[in-house]
Amino acid sequence: MNVVFWKELADHFSSRRFMILLAITVLTGAWAIYAAGQSIRQDAEATAAEYVFLLLLTSQSGGLLSLATFLGLLGPLVGIMLGFDTISGEYARGTLSRVLSQPIYRDSLINGKFLAGLATVAILWASILLLVIGLGIVLVGFPPNAEELWRMLIFTIVGIIYVGFWLALALLFSLLFQRTVTAALGSLALWLFLAIFAPLVAQIVAGFIAPDPSTPEQLARQADIAAMINRISPSTLFGESVHILLNPTARILGVALAEQTQGILLTPLALSQSLLLILPQLTTLFALVAVCFGISYVKFMRAEIRA
Repeated sequence: MNVVFWKELADHFSSRRFMILLAITVLTGAWAIYAAGQSIRQDAEATAAEYVFLLLLTSQSGGLLSLATFLGLLGPLVGIMLGFDTISGEYARGTLSRVLSQPIYRDSLINGKFLAGLATVAILWASILLLVIGLGIVLVGFPPNAEELWRMLIFTIVGIIYVGFWLALALLFSLLFQRTVTAALGSLALWLFLAIFAPLVAQIVAGFIAPDPSTPEQLARQADIAAMINRISPSTLFGESVHILLNPTARILGVALAEQTQGILLTPLALSQSLLLILPQLTTLFALVAVCFGISYVKFMRAEIRA
């Protein structure tokens, strides 16, 4: 597995498509950080805030999306790009049977390929985190505190798990279809449905269940139903986790009634309390990765591979 891991890792970092996607991610991320930093420097209240470096990830400036939102949109493309031809590419080139004719076990092959893709995602996400810290120190003039570092580190881990789901899904489609183009189109189609059409479907279903939101309670119930249905999408799970992690004052997911917010002080939550709020989202994301890779593992171990 060690040989497969390093070989696949070298292939990822030497491929042109990865270098192009890396350049797009870094340049766009650097511009988003710079725009957010300039906006924070001009805002005295933001500069005096306790969590300035978290604002670099969540604030929108210059007509750009926030860096966290941008990574949530671009992350699935990175995972799909790394995984859609993992097995189907070997089938197309006719090299899979040659590789398995060597003293390499099947489980070592698929484990090495998946771990190499996950390591590539981890290196890319960690590089973005270091870019945020470095540019933030230059723009703001002081380093992040311990609370900000821990929240950004956990944000990085959540992002790796999130992109790891799309990597595992693309690997599964690569095994199911055994054609590179079909695996890529299937992965992209599912990403578009979960990211764009799933919220619309959730709103329609919630409208049927709670058709007359004439009172605030009914409106909140409709919003809760839509949010519950929309959580089938990993993008929603990632967005909710990031919202709680990078906004220490956030303590409610979804719509809250006025009675529920009375007496609540907008003091920052402790990191442990924020993690308790998003524990279901994190558990679901990790379970989705495990299920997708588990199905891929069983499928590959039982597949008939001929020369």
